[in-house]
Amino acid sequence: MKYLSNTLLFLFIVPSILFAQGNKFKKVDGRTSDKVEKLKQEAIAAIDQRKDQAQQINDMLFSFSELGFQEVESFNYLTNLLEKEGFTIQKGIAGMPTAWIATWGSGKPVIAIGSDVDCIPKASQKPGVAYKDPIVEGAPGHGEGHNSGQALNIVAALSVKQLMEKNKLSGTLMLWPGVAEELLGAKAFYVRDGYFKDVDACIFTHVADNLSVNYGDAGYNGMISVKFSFEGQAAHAAGAPWRGRSALDAVELMNIGWNFRREHLELTQRSHYVVSDGGDQPNVVPSKASVWYYFRERSYPKIKALFEKGIKVAEGAALMTDTKFTYEILGSAWPGHFNKPIASAMYDNIKRIGLPTWSSDDQLLAKATQKELQSPKREGLAIKLDTIGTPVPTAPTVMMGGQSMVPLTGGSDDISDISWAVPTVVLLYPSNIPGLPGHHWSDAISMATPIAHKGIVAGAKVEAMTLLDMLLKPEVLQQAKAYYTDEQTKDTKYTPLISAKEIPAIYLNQKIMTEFKPKLEKFYYDPTKYKTYLEQLGIKYPTLRDDQRADLEKKPESKGK
Repeated sequence: MKYLSNTLLFLFIVPSILFAQGNKFKKVDGRTSDKVEKLKQEAIAAIDQRKDQAQQINDMLFSFSELGFQEVESFNYLTNLLEKEGFTIQKGIAGMPTAWIATWGSGKPVIAIGSDVDCIPKASQKPGVAYKDPIVEGAPGHGEGHNSGQALNIVAALSVKQLMEKNKLSGTLMLWPGVAEELLGAKAFYVRDGYFKDVDACIFTHVADNLSVNYGDAGYNGMISVKFSFEGQAAHAAGAPWRGRSALDAVELMNIGWNFRREHLELTQRSHYVVSDGGDQPNVVPSKASVWYYFRERSYPKIKALFEKGIKVAEGAALMTDTKFTYEILGSAWPGHFNKPIASAMYDNIKRIGLPTWSSDDQLLAKATQKELQSPKREGLAIKLDTIGTPVPTAPTVMMGGQSMVPLTGGSDDISDISWAVPTVVLLYPSNIPGLPGHHWSDAISMATPIAHKGIVAGAKVEAMTLLDMLLKPEVLQQAKAYYTDEQTKDTKYTPLISAKEIPAIYLNQKIMTEFKPKLEKFYYDPTKYKTYLEQLGIKYPTLRDDQRADLEKKPESKGK
C-alpha cells in the first residue's frame, strides 16, 4: 500500500515538474526570441543610417572597373576601410596579391561573409544611361554588378558588429572577396589552402534582379578552365614555309576537332574557347600559340571526363602538326549545393524586408533599357518577391539510345567549392535590371544608380538579420551542420578539380589593365566632392534618348468595337 501511494505520488509530481520546466524553457525561448527581434530592429535602423556609406562603397568600386586578379584599387580601398573599423586584415592570401581576409570578434561561431569584386572586359558604361555610352571606350566595366556585394556585406557586418559590442555577443565575423570570379580563379585555392577550415557557415551575396535565396542543388555546372599551349618552329612564311611547324595550325586544328566532337557529346556539356595567342605577324610561322577553354558539366566525374577528351583532341592536333603541347589549369568550380536550414532562416527575413520601393525614374530606366536590349519581358523592375529557390531536379531522364541525362543548366560559380567546405547560402539582391544578356555593358547601367543602392540596403538588412539568427539561435547552425553532414555530403564527397601543384594565374588581365587603368583613373569616384557617382559624371537620372522616352510615354491604341 505504501509502495502504491509512493507510485501515485511520483506519477502526480513528475508531470507537474516537467510541465513547470516546459513553461520555464518556453519562457527562456520567448525571452531569446524577444531579444533577437529587438536586435533585428536595431540592425535595420543601423543599416538605414549607413545608406550613404553603402552608396559610396558601391560607387567607388564601380569607378575602379578592375578585371580579375588585377583588383588593386579595390583591394587597397576595402582593406583600408575595414582596418579603420577595427578588423584584422590578412593580405595576399592563397598566393593572390589582391585577395584578403578581414576578421573581427572572438570565439564561435565563425561566420564568413563574401562577395565578388572583379568586372567584365569591354563593359564600360555610364550609369543611369539607357543606351550604350561607355565611360572609356573599350575599357572593362561592371557588366555584372560585382561592385555592389562588398558594399552590402560591409554595412551589414558593421551594423552587426556594433550590436555585438553593445550586447557583448561572442562570435567572429570574417569578410573576404571573390577575386577573379569571372575566371573562376580563386575560391578553390581558398578551400585547398585551408582558409575555411574553422568556419561554421558562409553567407555569400550576388547581384540579381530580385531578393531571394535557394537551397540544395542550384543547377550550376562545374567547370575546368584550362589553357593549351602549342610549340612548333618559326620560319619565313613565304621564303621557307617547309621549315616551319605552325603552333597556330595546331590551335586551329584543336578547335576544329573539338567543334566536330561536340555533336557526339552529352547535351549537358557546355564548352567554349578563345585564342589567347595566335602568333606575332603573318610573315613568321608562329612557333608558339595557345587556346583557352572552359569545360563545363553537371558532376565531378563528367567534368573530368570532358577535360580528358579535350586533352586527347589537343594531342591529336599536336601529332598532325608535329608540334608539342602543354596545358595549364587556370581555374575551376564544382557544381554548387546550398544549405537548407540557413536558407529557410534567411527567407523568413527576406519576407519581412521585401523588395525596395522603386521610383518612377527607376522603372523608367529599367523599361527603357529592356526595350533597348530587346528583352523578351519589358515590365521594368520586380515588384513581386521571389519564392525560395528549391533544388533543381537531378533525377536522370533516359534518352533515346538508353543514355540517362540530368536536366540542362548553364553557368558556373566557384562559390560552389566553398559550399562543399562549409554550410553556405547565396543571398541574391535586386540591384540589376531584369531581362538583360548578362556579362554585357547593359548590365552596368543600373549599378551606380538608386536601383543598385536600394537593392544593397534591402540585402544588407536581410543579411544582418540572418547573422543575428546564427549568433543568437544555436539551433540554426546545429541544423545547418546536420543538413551538411547527413544530406549534402552523405553520398557526395568533394574532390578538388585543382591539385596541390596548381597556382593562381595572377598574370591574367595584366595587359588589359595596364592599357586602360590610366584612362579609368581620371574617372575614379571622389566622395569628398560629390554625393554620388552620377553627380560626379554629370548624369541626369535617368538619361534616355528622345525616341526612347517618346516610345515609353506613348499610350496604347484603343481597340475599336
